Amino acid sequence: MTTRYVLYTIAMWAGLAGVAGAQQAQPARADSVLKGFRPPPGMCRIWLDKVPARQQPAPTDCRTAVHDKPTNGKVIFGDDFVDKGRKSDDKDLPMVRKFGEDKKKP
Repeated sequence: MTTRYVLYTIAMWAGLAGVAGAQQAQPARADSVLKGFRPPPGMCRIWLDKVPARQQPAPTDCRTAVHDKPTNGKVIFGDDFVDKGRKSDDKDLPMVRKFGEDKKKP
């Protein structure tokens, strides 16, 4: 009876520890930042954890953002956002050039 009680108590504490760990605040991912607060292409933005979106630092160049990133923040690059509403077959194909097309005959 005592062994069963001890094992039951250990299992219950382990389950409570797992639930308590799951309740910790998760850091914001790049795709969780609203589209209106993303930096423009070619620029970056430092995104601080536990700070409202309207109080985040302004977009800056990527070199400065990476250098000045604090420990409670991350850098969001302006080019890393993929619009999920767009289908993969809607992508514009790059300009294709054939071999020898750039050399014109005199």
